[in-house]
Amino acid sequence: ATVTLVNTKNDQEICYQIVGEDEADIKANKISYSSPIARAIISKEVDDTVAVKTPDGIVEYEIVEVEYI
Repeated sequence: ATVTLVNTKNDQEICYQIVGEDEADIKANKISYSSPIARAIISKEVDDTVAVKTPDGIVEYEIVEVEYI
């Protein structure tokens, strides 16, 4: 799945492809299904807001698009 998120604090949009652990490459925006962001958005829908714990604190994202390619 490919998921487009918007940071609710600064409106920055980011697109991640959720992949297996061996394929993960953050520079290519490919995150593992076991990463904190992927775990937060699994079972959520478009327009849901999720909170992700990061080293800089809690970041809230709104899910704007989900694609299954």
